[in-house]
Amino acid sequence: MRPELPGFYSSRPFRFTQSSTHQSNSEDEKRSRTDFDQAVVNVWKRELGQLSTRNFAHRLAASEDLVLRLEVHKKLEKHEGCVNTLSFNADGDVLVSGSDDLRVILWDWETGRVKLSFDSGHHNNVFQAKFMPFSDDRTIVTCAADGEELLLLLRGFSTFLVNNSGSSNSGRGRVNTILLGNHEESRVHKLAIEPGSPHIFYSCGEDGVVQHFDLRSRSATELFTCLSINGPRSYRPYVHLNAIAIDPRNPNLFAVGGMDEFARLYDIRKYKWDGSSDFGQPADYFCPQHLIGNGDTGITGLSFSDQSELLVSYNNESIYLFTRNMGLGNPPFPSFSSPISTGSDTSEVEPGSMASSSSMDVDGKNAPQAYKGHRNCETVKGVSFFGPRCEYVSSGSDCGRIFIWKKRGGELIRVMEADKDVVNCTEPHPHTMALASSGIEHDIKLWTPKAVERATLPTNIGQLKPKARGWMYRLASPEDLMLQLFSLQRQTSPEDGAQNSATGTELIELIRSFNANSDVSSDDGGNIAIFDDSLS
Repeated sequence: MRPELPGFYSSRPFRFTQSSTHQSNSEDEKRSRTDFDQAVVNVWKRELGQLSTRNFAHRLAASEDLVLRLEVHKKLEKHEGCVNTLSFNADGDVLVSGSDDLRVILWDWETGRVKLSFDSGHHNNVFQAKFMPFSDDRTIVTCAADGEELLLLLRGFSTFLVNNSGSSNSGRGRVNTILLGNHEESRVHKLAIEPGSPHIFYSCGEDGVVQHFDLRSRSATELFTCLSINGPRSYRPYVHLNAIAIDPRNPNLFAVGGMDEFARLYDIRKYKWDGSSDFGQPADYFCPQHLIGNGDTGITGLSFSDQSELLVSYNNESIYLFTRNMGLGNPPFPSFSSPISTGSDTSEVEPGSMASSSSMDVDGKNAPQAYKGHRNCETVKGVSFFGPRCEYVSSGSDCGRIFIWKKRGGELIRVMEADKDVVNCTEPHPHTMALASSGIEHDIKLWTPKAVERATLPTNIGQLKPKARGWMYRLASPEDLMLQLFSLQRQTSPEDGAQNSATGTELIELIRSFNANSDVSSDDGGNIAIFDDSLS
């Protein structure tokens, strides 16, 4: 998916002094010795019966040494557009991908072979494709920029293989495409499948609508429209939603996030299926205190851990980890002006340092853990846990790299070059320490821990510095532009000269943004950002 915001960006590489380089080397040596010592202790405990075989395997699989040895195992090259979605099947041997080329491809990722490639049935960029559980990998659900949710039924395929020409050699196999739902004039970025259910999944769209699907009846139920708490941020009264996720430990709970600062948690048990209840009120809200009232940020990615922790990735900000007791309750919420910078800055993140927020927030409550160092300004990026027990956090970045942090403590331990432009997707393997990634480039990269040498953090972690502006307003048509201009005009009064001046500046920026959209074409028919890609 192409960048969303027009504008000009510059890079500012961060360089360490010689003393910090020596310090980093000594820390790497110390870490290596510690890992070896811990491995010996774990073997000793296992032999004495103090550590179960299962826990021993989990500790080995989650070893930091494996993270530091990740390197590209395969490049999967078949798509002819940006790859926007990656997802493994339950067994972990098949990877499904979707792209701007409107195709869905099933891969044998270990060998790099295409098992099946077919047209998705969508009319615009495919944003997500997922296998339904317990369907023998024959049922796939998708969503796209055309606002549709589709059910893809793979029927009659004895073997998922294609010949060199790309056509199916599976005989009478076919893909049945069924329209399940539609968001009118709205893109649908994400789906959330109920864990362990072959029938239930959810979707959210830029129209703020959350829908519930049951494949047994092949019906869509509109649950609610997500409305802004403090009034609309733009000319529309609802929150544009980018992400939705279900708690794997309690599938009754799901979270949504979009173009404001709040991640909202809902309990599906409160919904009355006869439509007699108002289900639009969340069970809880989550937001760092210093972002409450911040109109220049929003949420691009959500993920739940196996321990019901909620990971939230903010645009032009950091990633935050919330536990259930960090909820804000019901509005109104007090706004808070913090001296903490609203942008993540790698110049503040030393290799091996603790990139975290304070342990206590301003109101005395536990503050969410922060993960800093990457840049999330241009596209709708996901975020994910990594490791057999979610021991790590991974995210793509505008600088074309993958960032991996320790979940506990927020230490940045790995930065990997993965794309010439932007990395949007990092998808962890369900069972092993492997990772799939994709972005603006047309290929998919598979990462496995096979490197001989342990990697160290680069000394030139680049930094993209965007111009200050509101985030991700998509001006796709003259009508959108005019509505936004009228909205800004209504927010001003003749008596407020300073306000009028600021609004005038924003009007000029909007017009420039729209002109940039008209002059520059992109694969997704939306906006493209222009920036200085001079990161070394």
